[in-house]
Amino acid sequence: MSVEITTLASGLRVVTDRMAHLETASLGVWVGAGSRHEGAHEHGLSHLLEHMAFKGTRRRSARAIAEEIESAGGDLNAATSTEHTAYYAHVLAEDAPLALDILADILTESTFDATELEREKGVILQEIGAVEDTPDDLVFDIFNASAFPGQPIGRPILGTAAQVAKFGRDAIGAYLDAHYLSDAIVIGAAGAIEHDRIRDEAEKCFGGLSVDRIEANQAPARYLGGDIRLKRRLEQAHVVIGFEGLPYGHDDFYAMQVFANAVGGGMASRLFQEVREARGLAYSIHAFHWGYSDVGLFGFYAATGRKDVAELMPVALDCLGEAAQTLSESEVRRAKAQMKVSLLAALESPAARAEQIARQLMAFDRVLTREEIIARIDSLDLAQIRAAGARALGSAPTVAAIGPVAKVFSPDRIAERLRAI
Repeated sequence: MSVEITTLASGLRVVTDRMAHLETASLGVWVGAGSRHEGAHEHGLSHLLEHMAFKGTRRRSARAIAEEIESAGGDLNAATSTEHTAYYAHVLAEDAPLALDILADILTESTFDATELEREKGVILQEIGAVEDTPDDLVFDIFNASAFPGQPIGRPILGTAAQVAKFGRDAIGAYLDAHYLSDAIVIGAAGAIEHDRIRDEAEKCFGGLSVDRIEANQAPARYLGGDIRLKRRLEQAHVVIGFEGLPYGHDDFYAMQVFANAVGGGMASRLFQEVREARGLAYSIHAFHWGYSDVGLFGFYAATGRKDVAELMPVALDCLGEAAQTLSESEVRRAKAQMKVSLLAALESPAARAEQIARQLMAFDRVLTREEIIARIDSLDLAQIRAAGARALGSAPTVAAIGPVAKVFSPDRIAERLRAI
């Protein structure tokens, strides 16, 4: 690894990783503000702000932004998540300063033109409508809402159509001023880059960022669990069953990741083999474990036919419950290998690597070495992994389902089934 980190006088941090033999660079701006930082009256603003960043600045029109980056052969994009918003570019090595200049321009000089704002709100309303029409996406939104009822972390990132339609320029400006502060931002770059050059360009381009922090809205998350079902005329039931997981800083976080991989992370996993291969009860089924800064979620997703829901539920739950007691050494070795391949693959992609080092710096105030992560994975024993799974399965269940949902188990019935294993 050739990671270098600099903290500028403003508090903004720059982290880079030079990757030998590459001729392109990926770089971006990661902001420690996402949907969970929004007040109730701001729901959807993080995502709207991400969209509006590309709609014109004092120096560039929306079209000029697109033409300038693409004339250099590069591309520009952004993404909003629960805890972060990212703006990033991929360019030839010599165009890294151009990419940083454009990124700084859209984050510090955007005009939020009223006409563009109304047009982009219309685009987001279309995006919200697309999710409503896509049950395998929507079910995860209602799953979060069920797991964290009445909390910002449980609200959908896109916002609601009614709320988004109300936003004006003042709301966007106030949110930007409150959250897009120099000490909440990391500039990450990887590939054919020189740290000193990126540092100097960042210092020059992002000097206009505010350093005055306004009290952020991030109440600690409380996993509660619950049951949300949307009965719709669909061919399949889309079901997510979940439990309380672990935050990414927890000592047993990697144990929980290995458990999730072992029970539902690939074609050889217990869920896939038993539910799909042996019984043909689902086309799609997989387990997951998501870690946030202060909480986590573990569970599985399945899409199954109306007639198969009643059989799938006990079979899938038995796979999970039995794994917490009988997970084997060979299953653990396979899950660990999958995790290590995923980790090492990120080191081969400048875009993935830039995101990895930026997010790690935000989460841990340092970048974790490859050797450190692999050592932590390898050090886990079978008892730790089983115990992590058992602890998750002992928490209050969360149910989210869309389609023909009458035979989806209730949280009480799920807990009862797991206790009986």
